[in-house]
Amino acid sequence: MRIGLAANRRHHQERGGALFRLLEASGRGLQELEARVAVVGRTHDAILQHAGAWPLPTLERYPYGREGGLMKLVAEVVGMPADRVLDAAIYLMDPVDPSSIFPEAIALKRQCVIHGKPFLSTVASARDWVEVERVHAGLVPDPGADPLHAFEGRCLALIAHDAMKARMLAYAGAHFDLLSRFQRRVATGTTGQLLNELAWSRGWPQDRLWVDRFNSGPLGGDAQIADLVLDGRCQRAIFFEDPHVARQHEADIQLLERAVTTATERAVCITAPAVAERWATAAIVRSRAASAR
Repeated sequence: MRIGLAANRRHHQERGGALFRLLEASGRGLQELEARVAVVGRTHDAILQHAGAWPLPTLERYPYGREGGLMKLVAEVVGMPADRVLDAAIYLMDPVDPSSIFPEAIALKRQCVIHGKPFLSTVASARDWVEVERVHAGLVPDPGADPLHAFEGRCLALIAHDAMKARMLAYAGAHFDLLSRFQRRVATGTTGQLLNELAWSRGWPQDRLWVDRFNSGPLGGDAQIADLVLDGRCQRAIFFEDPHVARQHEADIQLLERAVTTATERAVCITAPAVAERWATAAIVRSRAASAR
């Protein structure tokens, strides 16, 4: 397994930064997965300076971002060269750092979405993904990841662009019982209506909403969900994006993404159907294993 890793300055300039909290929580898991991690220059240097005795995976230093390090990660997500393909990208983003909206940063996320690979922009997303991969590898669940899987006390946002609504409905239908474990589900306008109709067809009480519907995306639904994320009232988003279509409400979508990265310790975001499917499968297996402890 090969992973790309970068972090904006705020997250690695001090030993207590988000990058080091991630390594402290998930470094051993990455070791167990025998991960090889391609680390952009300044992030790599900060790890060597501050990580100390924490367990670390195999690290490979890439150039500084200004020298093309992040661009190289984008190419390797796409699959060039063929012997250096990345399986996932962790980019811990500071929403007020200008480099977080540089073309290579935007391209990294877009190509991860297109190629169905995890793009992990928060500590919580990265920790969650490492645990998902550990479960798929047959390893014993990490109790430290239990809070991320306490779905009964959490809120889930389900968002899909027009071309992805059918995929979202199929996904919700396939994993209806798992998604129903969340204390609350929210969605933007049309997606929410379709999901409620699906739930009612599955026997959900007709007088109860399965998801709370917010406005449609163009009318501010993404901004409403962003507010929930910022207030700690929504902890996980499954966001099926269509990366091929220009959207009139692109600023609102970016607002939601920035809210997620602002709440880096508690907000998990999944942006591709293949990644969401892998998460759901692992969540079911992990729940059974945790019950048997």
